[in-house]
Amino acid sequence: MAAAGADKALTALSRLGLGLGGLAMIPSLCLFDVDGGQRAVVLNMFTGIEDKVRGEGTHFKVPWLHQPKVYNIRVRPKLIQTTTGTKDLQMVTIHVRMLFKPDVAGLPTIHKSLGEDYDERVLPSIANEVMKATIAQYNAEQLLTQRDQVSKEIREAIVARASNFNILMDDVAITHLTYGKEFARAIEEKQVAQQEAERQKFIVMRAEQERQATVIRAEGEAEAAKMISEALKQHGSGLIDVRRIDAAKDIAEALSKSPNVMYLPQGQQMLLNVGGK
Repeated sequence: MAAAGADKALTALSRLGLGLGGLAMIPSLCLFDVDGGQRAVVLNMFTGIEDKVRGEGTHFKVPWLHQPKVYNIRVRPKLIQTTTGTKDLQMVTIHVRMLFKPDVAGLPTIHKSLGEDYDERVLPSIANEVMKATIAQYNAEQLLTQRDQVSKEIREAIVARASNFNILMDDVAITHLTYGKEFARAIEEKQVAQQEAERQKFIVMRAEQERQATVIRAEGEAEAAKMISEALKQHGSGLIDVRRIDAAKDIAEALSKSPNVMYLPQGQQMLLNVGGK
């Protein structure tokens, strides 16, 4: 009797354990969670993708019948690089950074037509197409001088194209723009030529200034000669004598300060006349 009672107790306990285990499995089979920054679309095995998008929180599902697919709706970066030709046939490499997120209302359509890797399917293709089409409208030099306009056109075109796939763009910007070796060498040669042109321009300006100075100096000398000539006509040679006396005084003063000059009285016999002449 005691053995039979023990068997019944163990059987009841095992049934209770199985019941509790089944109850514990219900949440994992019938409930699913959607975290912050996520949304979920549900695949109904009978009717297909449901139009209703599940927001944050815990939601009910029927095992096997409902299969939830969770999407990240946070803004994410995407860097696209392409090499293309400009209007003047110069090769440039352009890097564009995009900040994107899916349109929540369009998640069922995204899941139906593109899948969970929608960004890898769509963004590289439309970004490359837009960048190549836009760059082809500008010369290589215009890409430098009109970079804001180029960036604006690329941004507007990518935003418009991405919206057709239910993808929202928060920002599109050119991060790098590099040119080929030929264009870089052409720019360097152009800078050298501009520097040489500026140097030649300076030389010409200096020569012109020197010419003007020479003309002014010659005019001044001609004016001085004219004034001297008029003075001679009015006062005779007296002015020349005065100038000669002034010049002699200056020479005598300079010689008197020199230690290597000795004055000898004129007309007197000096001992230095050794030859007796």
